[in-house]
Amino acid sequence: MSVLGRYGQSVPASTTSLAARRHDPDHTLPDGPGCARMTAVPAHPSAYRVVLGVGGPVLTRWSRLRVSGLDCLPATGPVVLAADHDSYWDPIAIAVAARDVRSIRALSKSTLWRNRVVGSLMTGMGHIPVVRGVSNAEAMARAVAELRAGACIGMFPEGTRSLGCELRARSGVGRLAQEVPDALVVCVAVNGSTDVVRVPRRPAVSVEFFLPRGGQLRPGETAVAFAGRLLAELRERAPREIPGRRRTAATLRARAVDAGSGP
Repeated sequence: MSVLGRYGQSVPASTTSLAARRHDPDHTLPDGPGCARMTAVPAHPSAYRVVLGVGGPVLTRWSRLRVSGLDCLPATGPVVLAADHDSYWDPIAIAVAARDVRSIRALSKSTLWRNRVVGSLMTGMGHIPVVRGVSNAEAMARAVAELRAGACIGMFPEGTRSLGCELRARSGVGRLAQEVPDALVVCVAVNGSTDVVRVPRRPAVSVEFFLPRGGQLRPGETAVAFAGRLLAELRERAPREIPGRRRTAATLRARAVDAGSGP
């Protein structure tokens, strides 16, 4: 099945551009095979709306954002989103892609709160600061509590941007799945986000929501093993990408090659 995109081209329903969805006030455009029609746009916190207002046009107009698999993301109830991470634009792209469904609260590195403006927005959006290199029991406890209350919690299994290198999966997403068995774990593959800053080359960003092929957390499966399985599926759909403009990208690519994991 296909629908007409914003500029009149025929595109598959499952990959309809977000711009086309936003120009469909009654939310009648299908999102994928067997999915229900989308309902009213959720009420996001004011800080969330600010970020969507700034990042939305960059991604939908400049970056030609394509979204698929939104039928995998429930509008209510506890959800854990696990995504690959190559660019600072990844969390914004995911938020914009999901904005007609629900808000996402992310576990984010605490250094982002050092900037007063950014920190205020992060707090207003409901994000949870995480200090790298420590246990972060308090942050995990808060994430578990909010998840049990029906929130959608976003995490990057790699813990940070890959910078083109192969990183091991961290246990956080698996720990949340263990603590809140009722939560649905949804994977999010992001491609093309590293090109957003490479002006004048126009990027093509895609965000794909999907359920893990291997299923949810299995009986006896450890948190680390589950996170590793999710990361492997994510990287099948979203190979590692080098971020930055030409000079920065060249430096990072050389480091990745030296480390034996460069794309």
